[in-house]
Amino acid sequence: MRKIREVLRLKWEAGLSNRQIAASCRVTHGTVAAYVKRAEEAGLSWPLEVELTDGELEQRLFQAEMLEPGAERPLPDWSQIHQELKRKGVTLFLLWQEYKTCHPQGYQYSQFCDRYRRWKDCLEVCMRQDHKAGEKLFVDYCGQTVPVIDPFSGEIREAQIFVATLGASNYTYAEATWTQQLADWIGSHIRAWNALGGVTELVVPDNLRSGVSLACRYDPDVNPTYHELALHYGTAILPARVRKPRDKAKVESGVQGVEQRILAPLRHRTFFSLVELNQAIRELLGPYNERPFQKLPGSRRSVFEQVDRPALKPLPEQPYEFAEWKKARVHMDYHVEVDGHYYSVPYSLVREQVDVRLTANVVECFHRGERVASHARSFQKGRHTTVKEHMPRAHQEYADCTPERLVRWAKHSGVATAAVVEGLMSSRPHVQQGYRACLGLMRLGKQYGAGRLEAACIRAQFIESPSYRSIASILKKGLDQLPLPGPAQERPPIDHAHVRGAQYYQSDCDAQERSADDVDSSDPGQTSDSEVDRDVQSLTRPAAVAGVWQPQF
Repeated sequence: MRKIREVLRLKWEAGLSNRQIAASCRVTHGTVAAYVKRAEEAGLSWPLEVELTDGELEQRLFQAEMLEPGAERPLPDWSQIHQELKRKGVTLFLLWQEYKTCHPQGYQYSQFCDRYRRWKDCLEVCMRQDHKAGEKLFVDYCGQTVPVIDPFSGEIREAQIFVATLGASNYTYAEATWTQQLADWIGSHIRAWNALGGVTELVVPDNLRSGVSLACRYDPDVNPTYHELALHYGTAILPARVRKPRDKAKVESGVQGVEQRILAPLRHRTFFSLVELNQAIRELLGPYNERPFQKLPGSRRSVFEQVDRPALKPLPEQPYEFAEWKKARVHMDYHVEVDGHYYSVPYSLVREQVDVRLTANVVECFHRGERVASHARSFQKGRHTTVKEHMPRAHQEYADCTPERLVRWAKHSGVATAAVVEGLMSSRPHVQQGYRACLGLMRLGKQYGAGRLEAACIRAQFIESPSYRSIASILKKGLDQLPLPGPAQERPPIDHAHVRGAQYYQSDCDAQERSADDVDSSDPGQTSDSEVDRDVQSLTRPAAVAGVWQPQF
């Protein structure tokens, strides 16, 4: 009122223009004109009456707006207006138009908004946030845990309590999990959306490690698996600021309600399994959501059914399959190591860093956002899973060197070549030791042709030298193109000075016989030929001893 009095004084006493008064009083010239017009309509003049108080001056200037609500100017139901504003696309101007349609003599738009804001300021602090229907889901864990006893070992484990609260209706979902790790964190989100029957536009988590890899006020780094979950369900992740609990005040209130209305009544119960604990939580969660509000009509469930549920986006046809992301460096053998097993990627990515996506059944490798490899997951440590196309060409050819493939190739060249290949591999302690020699034969076949190779293998078998070196020498010298020699008896005799021949040995025998005759005639004590013949016959004729033929010596 002090400023209105100053406006009237400068106008009527000082005679200033509206713009000069506006500059002096720090108001718009439209406001100055409105004040002057209202004063003239109220029959005021300068100087104002000394006994005129600020309240009386306000009443005379704004008499129409100060009327008490009655039949002519009924007040709207502000709680209903507050709930309607949570719906998508609903504004105060739209609600005011609907109000004026029902009550043409009602308040104008400015008074309508002003009175609504004054009513809203009387609500509790937790209700001052403006949340649209189906817009945000706030998630967090309770600080309080629940002990669960293993019935077999007696070990006590502390179960974590996950809480999710919708922004518009305060509808709350809660469940128990063993940990706050990534798998339990993702699973709780999936079960929460299934319980709600839809997905919100945004999810507001705390900055726990399972959800946010790198907390930042302006650009937080969301966990890749959490981000993939959001893409699958068509929602977005909006982490709260670090150490700013008011950013997720809804779930903070929901956590407090779960601890007071659910966990506190269960404090004297003993649980022996996580299933039993979750069953008890569900039994108390229903009455908690149906409990009436203190200052607003309805309950969490009723507002959820009216406001949030129709605004939720539908669930995807297939639920999200949990996948964990890791970073790996490609080794020199173009494999990446994942949980002790080695999976191949294209050899051109050696020494590059790739992103590995792990599911229960599949391992996928991505390089710069593009999938470069996909394998069936294996839990055999120290083993390799290799795709042939990932290998260099030389490695592919060497990997194809199996005994069956080598023999199959050799049979195309000929029977002798196949026999030589089989012999090269079977003559070694290990089959793989004969691979190099067989590969050498393949090279000779490409160089000289299959026909010459077959002829060289036949000659090598004939001379009893079926080796790579021998066959290579035969082909190099062209011996494979010569006819094979005939049988041994038809071969021409060898004429050489160092070869004695059969006559030499025949003359030797004659000389020995002549010397023996000389001994018989000169020495009467020597044994005669007839005696020698008897001795030989006695050595060769068997004798019967005890019914068994035995040689005599």
